[in-house]
Amino acid sequence: MPFKPSYFKTELFKVLSSPVRIQILDTLRCGENSVNAIAEWLEVEASSISRQLAILRRYNLVISRRKGTHVFYSVRDPDLFKVLDAALDVFNNHLIDIRHSLEQLE
Repeated sequence: MPFKPSYFKTELFKVLSSPVRIQILDTLRCGENSVNAIAEWLEVEASSISRQLAILRRYNLVISRRKGTHVFYSVRDPDLFKVLDAALDVFNNHLIDIRHSLEQLE
């Protein structure tokens, strides 16, 4: 089967369907971070963060580098943040529409 952009988009949105994975990506906006630092920031067990990072790495959304006993993760392509920001814009626009509809009812 040839590679199709629609297949890639489908897989990307499946990976991004996890709130924890999105939170992990948001913690990486400012640069690389360790599993423990991400876990502490998100108040989630490090083992859970490691599992989610493994999924993000399998889909080539994050890269890792080892320094001693620590593994640091960063986002492979910063354009991924444009996707996350666009989703937030769509959400905010939806809220504005709902607010406007509620004001019309008053």
